[in-house]
Amino acid sequence: MPESFFTEIRIPQQKAYDEIVFPQVLSLNPSGNNLIQDVSDLKEAIKAQKPWLESLLHVSGALLLRGFPIGTASDFNDVVEAFGFEELPYVGGAAPRTNVVGRVFTANESPPDQKIPFHHEMAQVPKFPSKLFFFCEVEPGKGGETPIVLSHIVYDRMKEKYPEFVEQLEEHGLIYTRVLGEEDDPTSPIGRGWRSTFLTKDKSVAEERAVKLGMKLEWLEDGGVKTIMGPIPAIKVDKSRQRKIWFNSMVAAYTGWEDKRNDPLKAVTFGDGKPLPGNIIHDCLRTLEEESVAIPWQKGDVMVLDNWAVLHARRPFDPPRRVLASLCK
Repeated sequence: MPESFFTEIRIPQQKAYDEIVFPQVLSLNPSGNNLIQDVSDLKEAIKAQKPWLESLLHVSGALLLRGFPIGTASDFNDVVEAFGFEELPYVGGAAPRTNVVGRVFTANESPPDQKIPFHHEMAQVPKFPSKLFFFCEVEPGKGGETPIVLSHIVYDRMKEKYPEFVEQLEEHGLIYTRVLGEEDDPTSPIGRGWRSTFLTKDKSVAEERAVKLGMKLEWLEDGGVKTIMGPIPAIKVDKSRQRKIWFNSMVAAYTGWEDKRNDPLKAVTFGDGKPLPGNIIHDCLRTLEEESVAIPWQKGDVMVLDNWAVLHARRPFDPPRRVLASLCK
């Protein structure tokens, strides 16, 4: 039985929607403490209870593992491997990241005073991860939560408030435009240069990889490149749960894709090229905040997100903070 390893606990930040507890929080079963002494025990427990853990994730959209013996990036890599999901290489994403060990990367390395708006991971490209793992290696001095929100709840609320706008999104989709430098810009939340975006220094290889993503490239005189993606759907159907989801990076692009190369107001448009209504975008941001759950990180926490069900963000923080990530197909 799952209870022999794990117990479901309640924390103040959780929300309840009908049958959904969001997120599900699992800890060591107090009566079975001696069963999980170290990360190798935890790996075996995850493998043994994988169908149950997956069913919890399918219902809730998010799992938080708290209080388990996970101390290092290597331990976290072991936990990710134990779940058995196939790795997804980070090609086409915007965030500056560094590989740490195995399948583990740093989460977005943009400066701590910057907020990262809500988004589905890599929603602006056709191949995106289906599962995300986050691990708190060093808990923040202050702030630095990773707020999460259920995508179908956002869709339902937006459809109710702005039916015509949502119809336009469903009909036309979105176009995302971003200007990349040659090298990474660590001062920017979208500062990944084209060389690390496409994992090459060769422009022709970058072009081939862009074509596979359905992305157009326009090379600039300074060695940078303008990337144009779309039209790409903004609303998807989550077939496994039979519901529509708010699957896009619209609010993130419109309110957060800003640096010395990029103007967020030009970063995203309707798929027919028409500008988006700023007042509705900002109201969508308020809706995302209202429905979100932000749990303060504790050292050793692992959060598993179903990228089909949940959008995530990052709040500003006082250092230190080190949160690592892994992406799965």
